[in-house]
Amino acid sequence: MSDIPQRENAAPSKILRLLGWGLALICLVWVLRYFHIVRFLREMSEVDWKWVLLGMSFDVLSYGIQALRWKFLLSPFGKVRLSRSIRAVYAGLFTNLIFPLRPGEFLRGYLLSNAEGISLGRVLGSVGVERLVDLVVATASLAVVSLFVDLPRRFQRAADTLGIVTLILVTILVLLILYLEIKLGGNAEPTVARHRLPGKVMGALVDLHSMGTAPSFYAAVFTSLLIPFCQVLGLWAMMRSYGLHLPFLASVVVLLVINLGVSLPNAPANVGSYQLFCVLGLSVFDVEKTTATNFSVFALLALSFPFVFLGFAALVRSGLSFRSMREKVTGLSRQSLKPSTQN
Repeated sequence: MSDIPQRENAAPSKILRLLGWGLALICLVWVLRYFHIVRFLREMSEVDWKWVLLGMSFDVLSYGIQALRWKFLLSPFGKVRLSRSIRAVYAGLFTNLIFPLRPGEFLRGYLLSNAEGISLGRVLGSVGVERLVDLVVATASLAVVSLFVDLPRRFQRAADTLGIVTLILVTILVLLILYLEIKLGGNAEPTVARHRLPGKVMGALVDLHSMGTAPSFYAAVFTSLLIPFCQVLGLWAMMRSYGLHLPFLASVVVLLVINLGVSLPNAPANVGSYQLFCVLGLSVFDVEKTTATNFSVFALLALSFPFVFLGFAALVRSGLSFRSMREKVTGLSRQSLKPSTQN
């Protein structure tokens, strides 16, 4: 009897895993038609490695800033040490390199929750807030870039759709926070609020209110601007190293397209989806498809390389082995997919 719930929980996970692998395979088949190994090796021999190291440094720095933002978002619930949030972020990135469907988001939440004594629900809620803030920043960036770059019509339609969706989500979020501000009468103490607003959903909304009205939220928003800025610099440096002398705004467009694309279910390390959306982004600037494909393979390998070592070190430092990491990732993923039946 006890095996039945486990099978039911495993079914959605298997479906999502198959979907992720299927999408990655389709992307790879489409992209690798233009990949030429001999030309790729010749272009690799001409890479300027000083620019590569600079690009790696900016990319690693961007995730350090993400850990700082995470610390700011969680400050209403307790003091979070920056070293531990950095460790959790890098361990999560390493997990995403070897497992499909980005389970590192759950693992980093578990690691920080366990290390700092903050409930897992609050930590994962802060990850959701991160994603919403990133969506707002990406939408605003795309709107600004469209004023200076002549984007194809399909990109303009996608940008308009993204802007509408983001505006709706932000409006809903602001209205919820204002509702709770009025309901709580200025008392943002979560424990008191839960007595007035019982239930898991209202508890989550009260936590959201605490994050959104805390003074540290403004610091979190500021650091949210620095994260993509460093990532853009990293990608721009990679382009320079590969001989793609495109304007700085080109790297902004390509990064936005890549980030939107890899948000879909995908294979480990975003293999397939990263290449496809990198090529699509470069196509805006008339980069030849073979060159764009070769660069997409090079950029993914180069930008992932530091996190193989940094992430593994962070994982070991956190006290997890590969076996325990796999068990924890599987358990957290199934738990997130399991519908709650408790009040």
